[in-house]
Amino acid sequence: MTSSTTASQTELKAAKVPLGWRDQCSALLIPLNVCRKDKLYLPWECENERHAYEKCQYEDYMRRMKELSKRKLAAAEEE
Repeated sequence: MTSSTTASQTELKAAKVPLGWRDQCSALLIPLNVCRKDKLYLPWECENERHAYEKCQYEDYMRRMKELSKRKLAAAEEE
């Protein structure tokens, strides 16, 4: 299940992304990390990449919370 924001395992391995960061937004993390290394981790650099990655993380969190609430509601209706 690969989407536009999910990188393949070979891409993640080549970019040396730790296992804990290999999530739904991993394709956005790779260019962010490259930019961070190129710009020496200056906080005012790479703002567009960071914003896109954080937005993806937020949207993924909201999607998971909606799914969880639907499951809880379905479980409550079954009882």
